[in-house]
Amino acid sequence: MLTRLIVPASFALLTALPADAQDWPQWRGPLGTGEAPDADPPLTWSADENIRWKVPIPGRGHGSPIVFGDLVFVLTAEPFGAEVGGGADIAADDWRRPVAPTRKQRFMVFALRRATGEVAWSDVAIEALPHETTHGDGTWASSSALTDGERLYAFFGSRGLFAYDLSGERLWEVQLGNIETRKGFGEGSSPAVFGDTLVVQRDQEGPSYLVAFDVATGEERWRTERDDVTTWSTPLVTEVDGRAQVITGGTPYVRGYDLATGKELWRCEGLGGNQIPNPVLFGDAVIAMSGYRDPGAVAVRLTGAAGDVSGSDAVLWTVERHTSYVPSPLLADGLLFFIKSNAGMLSCVDAESGGALYSAERLPTVANVYASPVASRDHVYVVGRDGATDVLARGPDYEVLASNTLDDSFDASPALAGNELYLRGAQHLYCIAADVERD
Repeated sequence: MLTRLIVPASFALLTALPADAQDWPQWRGPLGTGEAPDADPPLTWSADENIRWKVPIPGRGHGSPIVFGDLVFVLTAEPFGAEVGGGADIAADDWRRPVAPTRKQRFMVFALRRATGEVAWSDVAIEALPHETTHGDGTWASSSALTDGERLYAFFGSRGLFAYDLSGERLWEVQLGNIETRKGFGEGSSPAVFGDTLVVQRDQEGPSYLVAFDVATGEERWRTERDDVTTWSTPLVTEVDGRAQVITGGTPYVRGYDLATGKELWRCEGLGGNQIPNPVLFGDAVIAMSGYRDPGAVAVRLTGAAGDVSGSDAVLWTVERHTSYVPSPLLADGLLFFIKSNAGMLSCVDAESGGALYSAERLPTVANVYASPVASRDHVYVVGRDGATDVLARGPDYEVLASNTLDDSFDASPALAGNELYLRGAQHLYCIAADVERD
């Protein structure tokens, strides 16, 4: 029998960063679940409707925009200079055809004024030629920035980790060295922060590890080896029985580590290859997912978890069909929404039991999805690579309320803040808002 999942006073999501209803301080939002429970952006938009502003961002990047106070932050990589070649060789029979860098890249941080889209400040964090290829659909700036309200953290993978104050002064940087990803598909994990600790997950085809830094100085606090191959998942930090844990996706394990020491506390198998989606917290359980080889999701009770809990009573439920490959799941009102692989098909399950409420319903206009779904106060937004966004009712029934299209392509996950929706496209960053002043 499944135990009802209740959040005790001693159990809190630490990636729920200090933010009010107007902020989206990390790529999965203020609660780390893809939900902004007080946000109320428009239901409909077009090139001529409810576009407060759109601005071009130089270069390319798949990291989500984040929003804090009066600023919107994005990361990008812009090629410059003469062609110089380099990068890893591309296998002739590789159907994904990774792309080798042919020019150096400017790895850049942009802070835009939320009201107008004007650039408040920008910085070239580093100029470098990437050492390996990236996926044909990828970029060399696929991690999202995040803020703890005092500092902005920009992670460019093998090109470095950078910290700024919110006015744009660089505070410190750390070079972690190069990693080698599966088939040269590139990097995409974003950091997680809680209190005075920043955590980075570095899974690769060589030695993988989890590493923690002091947020004020960039000093390394601990580093823990992992027996994982390449993943692109971002860590989740939560508190269990008074102890902060870092929870990571992997192949085949989801695991928990002590935030203070980096020691592994527990692990549970159930994930397949090329693991990408973020773990998500529901009550006293974590839900982890993969959707490539051996797709599936597993819910693990965190209270009392120790050692290898695979197949034990700590496993509350599993799902083995229709799970996400690239997009992370969305949790709202005890409902878990997720995309089937990268297709325009949406499922919803009861997060407490894993029972299906609807399964692999085909969306009307979104066909191919890399971005993760998000939820406002009343709606669920699913953004497609072809420029379409389908908007659904936030609830257990499959109900499409609107479909919207812009002449752009969207791979980055949206951000919700106040009455605004931010979409980062291949061509522009958009602020979608009704024609009223922001609260």
